[in-house]
Amino acid sequence: MEADKPTKPDGVVANAAAVAAFWLRAAEAMGLPATQPAPEAWAFGDSPEMADALLAPVLEGKKIATAGALWDYESEQEALPVPGDLSIVLDGAGNPRCVVETTHVEQRPFAAVDKAHAYDEGEGDRTLAWWREAHESFFTRFLPTIGHAFAPDMPLVLERFIVRYKPDEA
Repeated sequence: MEADKPTKPDGVVANAAAVAAFWLRAAEAMGLPATQPAPEAWAFGDSPEMADALLAPVLEGKKIATAGALWDYESEQEALPVPGDLSIVLDGAGNPRCVVETTHVEQRPFAAVDKAHAYDEGEGDRTLAWWREAHESFFTRFLPTIGHAFAPDMPLVLERFIVRYKPDEA
């Protein structure tokens, strides 16, 4: 979906038993009913290594935003995120590490992403120049797998989130 949101295939397979147990603890900690179904569990990026690298700043509190290609959502026939959505974020080994809640979603062309969004993604030196270079590299590699090519006017889905649950050991 995005340079730092789940892409399929991302090389990360969720540990279903660990996700189920994690969700029970998370739901209780967040005051949600134990019967509430677990949200989608996914890993950032398109490899286990990228999943771990992009999860770290989330757990540190530096990464509070992400950006994905609209075309990826469409190719997966996946609904766009909406404020209030919960997600379980996996590490590169498929283990659940935190629950995030989407707080804001908007669509913009790649070239219209601003320095505030780049900073909030919490990656690299947090500059817009770094963000553009890293994301162009990712999209250039990834988009052909879903029948598209990188373009400065390509539509992105920009998402902001907060960490709602992170166990002490995460």
